[in-house]
Amino acid sequence: MNNNLPLPSVESLTVEFKSDRKSLSDNELIEALIGLANTEGGQLWLGVEDDGTPTGLHKVHQDLTGLPGLVAARTSPSLGVSVTRHDLAHVRVACIEVPKSRSVVASTAGVYLRRRLKQDGTPENIPMLPHERNSRSSHFGLFDASAQPVAGATLEDLDPLERERLRQTVRQYGGDRVLLELDDEALDGALGLTTRDETGQRVPSLTGLLVIGRETALREKVPTHEFAFQVLERESVGFNEFRSFPLLKALEWLETNFRPYNPEREIQIGLFRVPVPKVDMGAFREAIANALVHRDYHLMNAVYIRLGDDGLTISNPGGLVEGVTLSNLLTTEPRPRNRALADAMKRIGIVERSGRGVDKIYRGMLRFGRPEPDYSRTDQSSVILRLATVAADEVFLKLVVEQENQQRGTPLPIDTLIVLAALREQKRIDSEALSRHIHRDVTQTRRTLEQLVEAGLVQPHGSNRNRSYTLSADVYRAKGEQVAYTRQAGLSVLQHEQLIINHIQHHGRIQRRDVMELCYLSKDQASKLLTRMRNEGKLTQHGERRGSFYTLNVNEPL
Repeated sequence: MNNNLPLPSVESLTVEFKSDRKSLSDNELIEALIGLANTEGGQLWLGVEDDGTPTGLHKVHQDLTGLPGLVAARTSPSLGVSVTRHDLAHVRVACIEVPKSRSVVASTAGVYLRRRLKQDGTPENIPMLPHERNSRSSHFGLFDASAQPVAGATLEDLDPLERERLRQTVRQYGGDRVLLELDDEALDGALGLTTRDETGQRVPSLTGLLVIGRETALREKVPTHEFAFQVLERESVGFNEFRSFPLLKALEWLETNFRPYNPEREIQIGLFRVPVPKVDMGAFREAIANALVHRDYHLMNAVYIRLGDDGLTISNPGGLVEGVTLSNLLTTEPRPRNRALADAMKRIGIVERSGRGVDKIYRGMLRFGRPEPDYSRTDQSSVILRLATVAADEVFLKLVVEQENQQRGTPLPIDTLIVLAALREQKRIDSEALSRHIHRDVTQTRRTLEQLVEAGLVQPHGSNRNRSYTLSADVYRAKGEQVAYTRQAGLSVLQHEQLIINHIQHHGRIQRRDVMELCYLSKDQASKLLTRMRNEGKLTQHGERRGSFYTLNVNEPL
């Protein structure tokens, strides 16, 4: 028996309550568990009413030892669950833990279900349609829709003009030049543009229609393929067009229509004139290609490219695939949802051959001193990328270009760019915080920092345990911000303490956020400083956690 697991207060996408006062039927129990497994997994509490009131197990369910075996026998593939009993409000209930299934689970009667939230926020089980089952399989990398034949499509749906555009694109973007030596049939086979149907006849695959299909065929046979380019200027719409072009034509059309809204100027760095666009075109191309290639083609939503006053936003249907998260975007191995389509676009030269296209997007932002690409609005149903269009930091760009020229034109490693950008933005930061920025462990982060210290770009401060980092004095001097460097690096511990004491004398008290702003310290550094001053009897703490503040200890001479 387990009394440690708390009963959730309400039902949710991952929590289901089932009353057992009249003995819940096996079919209803199995279907509820299938719905959880085909969504995000979770808990089913048996013997609990919909309002969260525990009413207990029916006598037929008092012995739960055979329940996992029943669930495994009544599901396909077999679903493994764990069951624990709990005593709540003087009644006994059961918690059935359901894992998130990596495949689509059905009952042995052929019932497929999933969970969703209704408009009032309560969950329900609904039938899982065939395209939803395929979409889930592709999310886990178990099914590649882009390699499958398209129902009703024939070779007549492939456009000779788009095939010629493909060959020109290979030449322009440095794709696999072996493709240029192949005839049409061999080219289609090499790129997976065609496949064989059940009769052995060559027919277009989804990849084939998307890359070189006729627009009329795409509209008719791949209705989920659509993209929109929108320009929003304050409250007015400057441009708003929806298209269903094949992908190579789509990328060319988007770039052509985006250029008038992407002004560019040049600055002199040494002997070279370096272009400074509003949005780096390499990052733009990679972001657009990623959205079109990695979207979920089972969903009807369009890919949106929106240019507004605050930046460029690119969204595509279908969340991140299994294994890819916002915290490992820069380091995880490539996991394309549409593998055949992604492989074709790599060989053509459209997307990054190494599969590290996200690095290219980061580089296109950070080398100009702009904020990191923002994926924070991404959810289970869509990937949303925002690229800020703030003015470039020309001094930072000059620093990057000079470093690259010293390395004979070799681009700076992406980790280096992220570290320099983080220090530029946050002024002072420790290795643990930096490791979260570059999605690597602390050891690798420290190795990158040591290289930057040796290059004279970064300055360490403090002992090993409390060490923090700033940009070096040379970098601040190049930016004309010598005073800012002195404020960051020159304040000693005693000076920090005196600033805190002076603040309290003038304002009566101080909080951690005040110390962070006053002394340019991280959250952890400010907490440690306040704790030490409290332990030494210099300050008195009032309250706990976020609401705490500090006053001077009246018994301590200052």
